[in-house]
Amino acid sequence: MRLITNFELATKSTNELRGMLRACFNALAMSTSDSPERRNALASIENIQRELGMR
Repeated sequence: MRLITNFELATKSTNELRGMLRACFNALAMSTSDSPERRNALASIENIQRELGMR
């Protein structure tokens, strides 16, 4: 999974953000510990949650 940046998230609707959050949670659940995919999923989740908190 690639990292989803704050810049990318700024243009998304709340529904799109929630869909992206669900996809990141699924990627996190399927990742192995200490993998780049897991780190990117966790960072992306934090970015999405931060953006959702601003709305």
